[in-house]
Amino acid sequence: MPLDDRHSLAERLLGIDEVECVTPDLNGVPRGKVMTTAGFLEGRRLQLARGVLLQCVMGGYPPARFYGSDDGDLQLTAEPSSVYRLPWSDPPRALAICDADELDGRASGLSTRALLKQVLAGYAERGWQPVVATEVEFFIFDRHVDPQQPFRPPLGLDGLRESGCSAFSVSSGNGLRPFFSEVYRSMEALGLPRDTFMHEMGVSQFEINLLHGDALQLADQTFLFKHLLREVGFKHGLNVVFMAKPLANTPGSSMHIHQSVVEQGSSSNIFSDAAGDPTPAFHHFIGGQQAALADFTALFAPNVNSYQRLCHPYASPNNACWSHDNRAAGLRIPASAPVARRVENRLPGADANPYLALAASLAAGLHGLLQRTQPEEPIQGEFSVPEALSLPCTMHAALQRLQHSQLARDYFGAEFIEGYIASKHMELLSFLDEITPWERRVLAGQV
Repeated sequence: MPLDDRHSLAERLLGIDEVECVTPDLNGVPRGKVMTTAGFLEGRRLQLARGVLLQCVMGGYPPARFYGSDDGDLQLTAEPSSVYRLPWSDPPRALAICDADELDGRASGLSTRALLKQVLAGYAERGWQPVVATEVEFFIFDRHVDPQQPFRPPLGLDGLRESGCSAFSVSSGNGLRPFFSEVYRSMEALGLPRDTFMHEMGVSQFEINLLHGDALQLADQTFLFKHLLREVGFKHGLNVVFMAKPLANTPGSSMHIHQSVVEQGSSSNIFSDAAGDPTPAFHHFIGGQQAALADFTALFAPNVNSYQRLCHPYASPNNACWSHDNRAAGLRIPASAPVARRVENRLPGADANPYLALAASLAAGLHGLLQRTQPEEPIQGEFSVPEALSLPCTMHAALQRLQHSQLARDYFGAEFIEGYIASKHMELLSFLDEITPWERRVLAGQV
């Protein structure tokens, strides 16, 4: 780190004793180590076992052959711009979002942050820069200590729990105003710009839209925002949940991705021509999305629970159709001025790793731009999904599709794809090892 940057960073970290040095694993979970501020500023090398990037959500690891039989180390490094004081922490702490690199300085093929950088480099080579925004949905529940019981919304100011009639309400009757006030203060302190906020359609479900910008920056912001929500929730006795479908008979939570592409060094959107009409590049980008979404479904819907959301497709379309302003389509073109023409990918769930979801969605678009892929005809109104545009609807089917995808290996490398599938197979088998309440309730006396 240059000396000037080190001095500036030292001033920002005054009064901070420890820095949480984290990098996203394949699930987007912050993994890393806590380092003294003195050691961090001195630039001491911080190392982390390669296998940590393939850690399962249950805590285990796939066989060592998927991350190097020796399970050697990676080094964690951070730019000054990715170091943040944590406004909710007491005693004060900082967090550094790190790259996970091989010890010789090469980006690790297992790092989802590095994979996103790799895809963005493919755009930069052609003089392009993606502009993206994310919409993050989440549920807020009471503290939850018994996994055998459903989640419950917190008590409102009237002493009752929300019943599902508050969609798009701006009332503070749910009693969450103190929580959101701290969330907003924390976002401002961290430099996380927000656009709109609303109560979503689910019981105690909310959405915050982050402002559009550079794709790596938006991935960092989304990663940090999810961490912020959980940590502030703990302070207020709340459980913030990003599961794709935490409640039955209730809409699930998505992480819609809005995407456009501009010429580097300008704000010229390559999706619109001088007359404001859509360009061939716009249609090629959509064509690439349609060609790749089925192969990449396991990256957008990474957990068993993800497919509970996709099996109930109201506002969670499990298809690769495209349409102008139709929320039943997996690829929606929102109404906008030509300068803001964009493609909204509605497939990813809130449980997706933001680095990996952005990398996969932008890789699909880049594939279409390079191959000049033509999309299918747009759909409007109520429609039936053509078989060619339907997507895998189970985790097993999605992993099978990913396993046989040459496109995924071309963009993300065999090392990552094989390791990802191995980790996800462990999670799927762990789920299948349990017997659910439904099976005991319905099948015990019937078969």
